[in-house]
Amino acid sequence: MRLAAYEHQGERRTGRVEGDLIHPFPPGTDLLAPPPYPPTGDPVPLAGVRLLPPVAPPSVRDFVTFEEHVEGVRRSVSGASGVPDAWYEAPTFYFSNPRALVGAHDDVPMPPGCEAFDFELEIAVVIGRAGRDLTPERARDHVLGYTIFNDWSARDLQAREMQVGLGPCKGKDSATTLGPWLVTADELEPRRDAGGFLRLALTAEVNGEVVGRDLLSNMGWPFEDLIAYASRGAELRPGDVLGSGTCGNGGCLAELWGRNGRRDPPPLRPGDTVTLTAEGIGTISNTVVPGVPPHPVPPARERPRDRP
Repeated sequence: MRLAAYEHQGERRTGRVEGDLIHPFPPGTDLLAPPPYPPTGDPVPLAGVRLLPPVAPPSVRDFVTFEEHVEGVRRSVSGASGVPDAWYEAPTFYFSNPRALVGAHDDVPMPPGCEAFDFELEIAVVIGRAGRDLTPERARDHVLGYTIFNDWSARDLQAREMQVGLGPCKGKDSATTLGPWLVTADELEPRRDAGGFLRLALTAEVNGEVVGRDLLSNMGWPFEDLIAYASRGAELRPGDVLGSGTCGNGGCLAELWGRNGRRDPPPLRPGDTVTLTAEGIGTISNTVVPGVPPHPVPPARERPRDRP
């Protein structure tokens, strides 16, 4: 099934997507509740609704599982070449902002102070059942479904803050697109290859021009491994979102900057539209709009020398 959250006539609703229609569920239906979801009322044309993020996650973890992406972005952000040995040892992630989600076609403001704005084409898995210390084999039973994940990135802010040995923080804090809907795990199961990876074609466009193409099956680990790792010593809860990390071969501009040795294509500017498509899931398309200027924060004071 394709499960959507949407706004229609000023009301938030959920429903099942079939073709160009949404079949609404009863008011108040939570997509994280166990199915079945009985439709009620007349279907609504997709063209007449605003699609919302399909879930409101308790937490968002974003992994980095595409080797090609790591190689290109590392060169772009820090100037280093190659892939760190530690990348191969475990599927690393960082926590993103679960309160900064935007819908499939919402406008996205430039982050305050950002001059190098970027998109990132990813797929996210959504947890359907709570679990802790899961094995990869058990992890599959905890998957509710999948959605497209755009991890918008302020590359200049990210490059500065990561010099401190932390982050990314404000570089990833402003917006994350989830959508256009949630595709339940059973629907994508036929696309699983012999290695356990989902073979989905991924495409990124800026202003109608294709800048990236890849396969989701080029991940370094399947989603079940990511879930198992995230659950080590920590409880995953229904609605938690785990991003695949950005795909390679142009899944973001920074990878191309690292490979080209210059910012070509240029960073995103207000008026640019980013369209991301995942085979078997759908398409999201967001337009960048002007943001607000940052309120200045002074540099650190000189280190105090007082002692108790």
